[in-house]
Amino acid sequence: MSRRGDAWVGPALMATMVVWGLNFPMVKTLTQWFDTTLLASARIVAATIAFWVLMAWQRPPRLRLSGRLWLGLPACAFTMVYLNQVLFAGGLQRTGAANGALIMATSPMVAGLLATLAFGERLHWRHLAALALGFGGVAAVVLHRDGAALGAAGLGDLLILGCVVSYALGGVIVQHLAPRVDLLSFNAWVYTLGMAMLLLHLGIEQGPTLTLQRVFPGWWPWTLVIISAVLATTLSNWLWAVAIARIGVARATVYVYWVPIFGMAFSALLLGETLNAWYGLGLAMVLAGSRLAAGAPRRPALVPPPE
Repeated sequence: MSRRGDAWVGPALMATMVVWGLNFPMVKTLTQWFDTTLLASARIVAATIAFWVLMAWQRPPRLRLSGRLWLGLPACAFTMVYLNQVLFAGGLQRTGAANGALIMATSPMVAGLLATLAFGERLHWRHLAALALGFGGVAAVVLHRDGAALGAAGLGDLLILGCVVSYALGGVIVQHLAPRVDLLSFNAWVYTLGMAMLLLHLGIEQGPTLTLQRVFPGWWPWTLVIISAVLATTLSNWLWAVAIARIGVARATVYVYWVPIFGMAFSALLLGETLNAWYGLGLAMVLAGSRLAAGAPRRPALVPPPE
């Protein structure tokens, strides 16, 4: 493909980073109306429907399950959708959206480290230095917050970190299966099975207590659910996959560094969250760690950050 034909990719990727950054205050706002499991289920139901509509428009979905795919599909659905979304919603319910955006920015470092270990590659010094910088930046923000890292906010930060790790684990499985599977069709089935897991959890945990008022607290909350699910999960992930196919993972990953910047800015503008000098230091350290990790020899990540 010519560079001229790929001119649209840069603006499309930047728009994707804006949407991913905006998703943090959106989901944080939604926790006012939905509890963790219900919010995760609502978002993934909307995202899965949109994913199948997109797949049907792009090409007939196809997926032949054989051998390791029988194990890989439910494993990815559990880590990348079910566990990831429960931890994501639960974390943002307890901590600030700016904190969530900052912690989520460590995902390239975590994904790179897990991929390196999973595929038996030599652990490069850049991996360790990147993790030290990234988590040092997060610690600088968390430990200088009022009340330090104790209480619900500290638990929320840990849940967001768990969200990052769970998605990275699924990403390792996807990279292992990538040569034998159509990734877009595989992702559609991953979201479908993950949706089933979430709905089963919701039914067992809250089935008898679910009321129309809890499921449908109003038109505005559900408008935010649909915007978050369709834009931040379905369309943005699709654009990310298309961008990687057009310009390569190395060039596409550079745009991910904008996610915490947009996320923290939107959190301050829309939610009134206070950003101090420690957030600036933490952001600089996390971005430096991400850049350092990008230079380490490793298998490139084939999946986007969790949203």
